[in-house]
Amino acid sequence: MFFDNKKQALRRMAAGAAAGVAVHLLLGYWLGTLAFFGPGVAAVFSYPTCSFPPPFEGCGILLSYLLFALLGAEIGISTLPFADSGPSLMGRTAAHFALMVATVALWGGLNFGGAGAVFCLILLASVYVLVWLGRWVGWYAEVAAIRAKLGLAPGPSPLHICETLPYLVFALGLCLGLPALLRLLDPPDVPALSGVYFPFLLLPIGTFCSGLSLGHRHGFSPLYPVACALLSVAAVSLLFNGSALFHGSISLVCAFLGNGVGTLLKK
Repeated sequence: MFFDNKKQALRRMAAGAAAGVAVHLLLGYWLGTLAFFGPGVAAVFSYPTCSFPPPFEGCGILLSYLLFALLGAEIGISTLPFADSGPSLMGRTAAHFALMVATVALWGGLNFGGAGAVFCLILLASVYVLVWLGRWVGWYAEVAAIRAKLGLAPGPSPLHICETLPYLVFALGLCLGLPALLRLLDPPDVPALSGVYFPFLLLPIGTFCSGLSLGHRHGFSPLYPVACALLSVAAVSLLFNGSALFHGSISLVCAFLGNGVGTLLKK
C-alpha cells in the first residue's frame, strides 16, 4: 500500500474515480459535437470504443470508462505524500508513475494505436515532471524559510527578488525548455504538442501552479509573472512565429493569478 492512512487514500481514490468518470462524460460530449456553444450544436454523445468491433462496442465504451476512472483514482492519491523517507518516497513514486503509464498507454493504444499511446505518454510525462519540479521548488523554498527562522539567512528581499530566483529555474524549463523539446517531438505537418497542448494545457497549468506556490510561501512577487512572460516571448522568437505571441499573455495572466491566489492563502 502506498499510504499508512488507508482510509484517507481510499477517499481520495473514490473522489478521483468520480472525477475521471465526469471527464469521460465531457469527452463524449466534445467528440459528439462540433463545438460547445452555438446554435448548430447537437447534444450527441460519442465515446471511445477502444477499437472493439461493432457487436461489442458497448464493452469497449465500458472499458474506456473504467480506464478513466482508474486514472482519476491514481491522480487522486497523487495529491498525498507517498512516504517520509527518501528511499520509500522514490520507490513508491516510481511505482505510482508506472501504474499511470500502464493505464494511459493501454487507453491510448486501444483507441489510437501505438502512435497514440506514445503521444499520450509524452503528455503524461510532461505533466508529471512539471508537478515534481514545482514540488521541488516548494521544498527548496521551505528549507530557505527554515534557515531564515534559525537566523541563517536574511529576511525577505525587496519585491521578493531572492525568493523568486529558485522559481526562475522552473520557469526557464517550462517556458523555454519544454517547448523546445516538444518541437523536436512534433511531426512536421501537425505540431499538436507545441502548438496545442503546450500553450493551452501545460503552460497555463505550470505557470499558475508555480505562481501559487511562490505566493503561498513568500507572498506577492510581481517579478515572477513578468519573468514568465519574457521567457515565453523569447521562446516564441526562437521557436515559433508572431502568431504565437499570445504565449506571453498566457504566462503573464496565469502566473499572476496563481501568485495572487497563493498570497491570499498565505494571509
